[in-house]
Amino acid sequence: QMQLVESGGGLVQAGGSLRLSCAASGRTFSSYDMGWFRQAPGKEREFVAAITRSGGRINYADSVKGRFTISRENAKNTVYLQMNSLKPEDTAVYYCAAGTRLSTELRVAVRSYDYWGQGTQVTVSS
Repeated sequence: QMQLVESGGGLVQAGGSLRLSCAASGRTFSSYDMGWFRQAPGKEREFVAAITRSGGRINYADSVKGRFTISRENAKNTVYLQMNSLKPEDTAVYYCAAGTRLSTELRVAVRSYDYWGQGTQVTVSS
């Protein structure tokens, strides 16, 4: 089993920034592709960003491209999501997830990931 713990969420005004962290334990972190997803009230969980095991390939949802940056530090078993220019529509619970050997197509799908964190709330006020 892999445990994932997100942190860094909170309340921020529109235009502000937050940095989410996800600390992993229990498995070899560097063997896993990592993703960030979010779920707003009444909506389905949606893809935000993903990064491969080595960090060599990164994907973003169109809605966050140019504003969010995903990164990872394998030595610290941690993946990050830097969120800039936040908008009220970014309000959601943000989850990190881990999966193995994911193709570009699979990295954006909720069903592709084996392990999930408990989520951290991000609220952007207008």
